This record gives sequence, structure tokens and C-alpha cells, in this order.
Amino acid sequence: MRIAFCLFRYFPYGGLQRDFISIAREALKRGHMIDVYTMRWEGKFEPGLAIRTIAAKGVRNHTRREDFVRQIKPYLKQGHYDLIVGFNKMPGLDVYYAADTCYQAKAREKHNWFYRLTSRYRHSVAYEKAVFSPEVKTAILLIANSQQEAFMSYYHTPPERFHLLPPGIARDRIAPSNAAHIRAQVREEHDIEKDEFLLLMVGSGFKTKGVDRTLLAFSQLPPYLKNKAVVYIIGKDNQAPFEKQAEQLGISSRVIFLGGRDDVPRYLLAADLLLHPAYNENTGTVLLEALAAGLPVLTTSVCGYSPYIIAADAGKVLTTFNQDEFNKTLVDMLISPERARWKKNGIAFAKVADIYSMPEHAMDVIESCRS
Repeated sequence: MRIAFCLFRYFPYGGLQRDFISIAREALKRGHMIDVYTMRWEGKFEPGLAIRTIAAKGVRNHTRREDFVRQIKPYLKQGHYDLIVGFNKMPGLDVYYAADTCYQAKAREKHNWFYRLTSRYRHSVAYEKAVFSPEVKTAILLIANSQQEAFMSYYHTPPERFHLLPPGIARDRIAPSNAAHIRAQVREEHDIEKDEFLLLMVGSGFKTKGVDRTLLAFSQLPPYLKNKAVVYIIGKDNQAPFEKQAEQLGISSRVIFLGGRDDVPRYLLAADLLLHPAYNENTGTVLLEALAAGLPVLTTSVCGYSPYIIAADAGKVLTTFNQDEFNKTLVDMLISPERARWKKNGIAFAKVADIYSMPEHAMDVIESCRS
């Protein structure tokens, strides 16, 4: 088939973007021709993909998105595509990959009525309605079962249009046979002693992922733990506000921002604990990546993939976030003899659970949507 893939922005370190690439690679492997339309492409070009960047105009994000959709319409019509697949909410899609949560639900839960008068709100709801309204036929690739209820509640989307996918982490996240050597190597590179704790956060979007919560918790560690622990934060985002927070908390010398990286698996092996106190998180792929690497996890139930941590017994999941409880649980996990068992449990679970096949299942659904 000839398929158009549409997304607002591609960069190598976003969860949505990594899912997009894995599905695109599966499509190419199956012999399909893929044209990509995006406003911005960062990083290496993917072999086999025909990428068209659109210079969308507009002062604000939502006005640029509207201009992007307007500009790609003639290309999509001229391309005679069998299917149009979107990785962001927009009109005219045959298939939508639902990486984002329900905007309408989030806006109504967190903002008052005045917010619903803004142009940003009107735009976002209109684009969401263009995907989930019962009048359209868009097939929805769902990656978090918990989100279906919200979409159906606000848009009355027929349930048969939802297709739940399994997770799809890369197999290079599985702990290799030389994991201990890699762990020692990374820690030596960063002068981290054997008896020091390396606490890790991974993910772009530092505010959403809860970097501020992690810094607060770290600052409250008892001195005997704080003095032999460091926090490494991997991801691409504006780190200046969090560097300022770390300085104000007196922990800046113990907090290291590594930026976006291609060697995340090495740090999953080198760390002692993954912290993921996200404010909202549709899935939380890094939770499964940590599990497969044998890295214990401390997170909250707001993350769509947190039930996997419970099922594997590979860490702690807080039912709701409370900073004091998070601080206390961090201390408990650092001193707990259970960390070795959590590590073993995660690796064992990853060997038998289906947490890798999302791209294959996604393409199965996409192929079935051809009329």
C-alpha cells in the first residue's frame, strides 16, 4: 500500500516519535511505501521513508498546526494514498495512533470554565472531535486501555473503533549477558562508586514526567543517603528551571542532566532505581524498559503501564501521588534488601510477557483498514 504518516514533529527522544519510527519500520518491512508529513524533523533521516517537511506559519502552536493541516491537504489528495495515518489528532485520518490522553477530560479536570473560552481549547477539542466523533470512521490504535472510557464519555465513540495494542519496547532494553560489565563501565565513566546510588529519570517533557518531584524527594533524603547518591536525568527539554530548582534545594552538584541520548540501555543497567513520578502519562514506556533491564521502579498509578510493575513485582507503584509518601518510599527502596529481588523479577517477567509486539499489531490493524 501507499500510506501517508502525519505527525507534527519528529525528534529521536520522544515516546510518540519512537513508536512512530518502529511502526514505520514494520510497514517498510512489509513492503509498503510510506510518505511522512511533518512540520519539523530532527535527527537522522530514516532509510526508506519519503519525508516532506512543511513550513507551517503561526505565532502559537495551535495556529501552526492548523496551517500544517491546511497545507498537507492537497498533497494527501494528489498522493492517492490507500490510508492516512496520524500520530497526532487532526482531521482527515483513516487511522489514529492514540499516544496522547483525552484533552477534553484533562482540560475540564484541571481548568475552570474561562479556559474553555480560549482559542487553544477550541482548536484542541475540534481536532480531538475530528478523530473521536461517532460521525467519522477513524480507527483508533489505543495504547492505554484506561483512556478508552474517557474518549467514549466525551465523544460517544463507538467501542468497535478502538483497537488495543500491546506495548512495544525495543529488545535492546533486555539485560544482556554482560550487563554487569556494562554497569561497571558506565559507572566508572561517571566516577560513581560501587556503594553510591544512581537514581535515573528518562523522558522528554521534564515537567510532565515530574522532575520537580524527584528533586524535592532527593533533597529530603537523610544525609547518609543523599551524600552517596546522584540523580541522572536523560531527555530533551528545557532544563534551566530544574537546574535552578536543584540549586535552590542545595543539590545541584548531585543532579546531572545528560540531554537526549541514544545509549539509554547502558544507563538502565548502570542505575539502582528508576524514578517516574509523572503528573500524567498515557503509558510510560520507560517503566517497561527498566523492568526488562532489571532496574527497580518507583512510579505512580497515573502511568498507563504501571500495572506491569505490579504484575512483575519489580518495584513500587503509589496509588496517588503525595510528595511526603514519595519521599518516604524512595528512602525505603534505597535501603531495602528487596532491590535484588525486584531486579530478578523484572528480568524474569520480561522474558515471558508480550511487551515487544506493538509495531506488528499496529500494522495488522492498519492493513485491515484498507477499504
